[in-house]
Amino acid sequence: MRALDAWLKRLVDAPLFAFDTETTSLDAVSAELVGVSFAVQPGEAAYVPFGHNYINAPQQLTRELVLAKLSALLEDPTRQKVGQNLKYDHCVLAGYDIELRGIVFDTMLESYVLDSVANRHDMDTLALKYLGHKTITFEEIAGKGKSQLTFNQIDIDEAAQYAAEDADITLRLHHALWPKLKAEPMLRDLFAKIEIPLVPVLSRIERRGVNIDTKMLAQQSGELKNKIATLEKQIHAAAGGPFNIASPKQIQEVLYDRLKLPVLRKTPKGQPSTAENVLQELAVDYDLPQLILEHRALSKLKSTYTDKLPDMVNPKTGRVHTSYHQAVAATGRLSSADPNLQNIPVRTAEGRRIREAFVAEPGDVILSADYSQIELRIMAHLSQDPGLLQAFDEGADIHRATAAEVFGLPPKDVTDEQRRHAKAINFGLIYGMSAFGLARQLRIDRSAAQEYVNLYFARYPGVKHFMDETRARAHERGYVETIFGRRLYLPEINASNHARRQYAERTAINAPMQGTAADLIKIAMLMIDDWIREDKKALRMIMQVHDELVFEVPESELEQAGGAIAELMSGVAQLTVPLVVDVGSGANWAQAHA
Repeated sequence: MRALDAWLKRLVDAPLFAFDTETTSLDAVSAELVGVSFAVQPGEAAYVPFGHNYINAPQQLTRELVLAKLSALLEDPTRQKVGQNLKYDHCVLAGYDIELRGIVFDTMLESYVLDSVANRHDMDTLALKYLGHKTITFEEIAGKGKSQLTFNQIDIDEAAQYAAEDADITLRLHHALWPKLKAEPMLRDLFAKIEIPLVPVLSRIERRGVNIDTKMLAQQSGELKNKIATLEKQIHAAAGGPFNIASPKQIQEVLYDRLKLPVLRKTPKGQPSTAENVLQELAVDYDLPQLILEHRALSKLKSTYTDKLPDMVNPKTGRVHTSYHQAVAATGRLSSADPNLQNIPVRTAEGRRIREAFVAEPGDVILSADYSQIELRIMAHLSQDPGLLQAFDEGADIHRATAAEVFGLPPKDVTDEQRRHAKAINFGLIYGMSAFGLARQLRIDRSAAQEYVNLYFARYPGVKHFMDETRARAHERGYVETIFGRRLYLPEINASNHARRQYAERTAINAPMQGTAADLIKIAMLMIDDWIREDKKALRMIMQVHDELVFEVPESELEQAGGAIAELMSGVAQLTVPLVVDVGSGANWAQAHA
């Protein structure tokens, strides 16, 4: 007890201390605290165990006592803390009614903001990269596979070395990374004003979770099973006999050896490719590749969502809790895992039906607020093209307006097919799509696609100028930036390999738009979270899916909430064109997003 009190005094006196939790699980909602560690100076760290319960484990202070002693310090916003992935620690502590405040630095996010393209931002990787230090890995003290121990089963002496090193290395990493970040004012502001404040917001969203209708998903699983079985019969009939549809090797034999379909691309080992993009090209002219693609899509929906989601319902909360990763996507976008709620298809009927199973609690409704054509609006702002600016200022249907320009028609005379082609051009150019890619998507010949691109650039010369300038700047500097200064480094922008260089150039064009969209939605989340907490609103933010935020709202607050959220989201930044937010509501996510 005296040792804990002495350390508590040191922590209170320290201008900044590193903090880390040790738990029974990587799932923050289910994890139980086993101990906590601190560091106040490099080489000065401590571990406080209170949850080790293996046979003959030494007596420890109780969890209740330790948390009671630490809670005021952990909740004090004036006591500055640094950690490695503090979102996890924030979420774990929330389970013990402690809100971790004073989160000022996070070494994972410092590394990510400095260089988002770096492969990994975990502590072991960063320690080796920036400190030349090989850390004790979890596997070294816990083992691997099915026999791996949880932290509460690990010998306290070993656990103390591991946990204290975590805190110590975190503090050392901060001392190595922060000067680099501080030297770049825009990156420093991005870190301090967007990424760090987002940590507790994401923790709250994760902890709240989403409510799903497991009976509905079970019914959908059965229906998908029947559709998949029907497709299998069609596939085997088209192939001239049965084969394993899950086997790329057998697909290859059927398509190229048995049916003699043209080989469009080969694998690195020289075998004919059965990759999805190759099958999509073949599907333009042949039935079997299209059937295989449909089979793959339905099988993935069944295994990933309708079968799996019910098993992921937390028994304590009765809800599904995803984990949002801030330091994975190079462009700044959040990613979602365990389960991935951002990859549920919205373009297929089956994908939309899965969203029907995301339901509100009794007395609540689901509210969806989605930025409309956000990346095209960012393109208009960045390019300052007069035609695009005018179309958005007038509130025109941008795809119809583009079709009118490209095909030289009054907007009222544009056909649905011409609008579809214009939409493909608008979004394709954002992603750096070539005329070849556009031809493949629209299923037209390459010369016609090139003519579309030429006409587009003739009508929107500002876009062409922006793209040329962006490519040139990327070649010169090796990176591109968002409006808010987020950087995306392009290590292959000057590569001698033509394909790699072209891919880097396409990324250079898209990254400022996708990255700016990511920054905008993050700022919106911060503003909305502040509004909810300050006004003590009963609504909860429960999901973030690309350019969309999803809420659970009491029916009585729906109208006011929808207006306030739309106003906050549209006011996050002053671009040359208005930010428009589509708001919908319903008993489930599909209805709200319709």
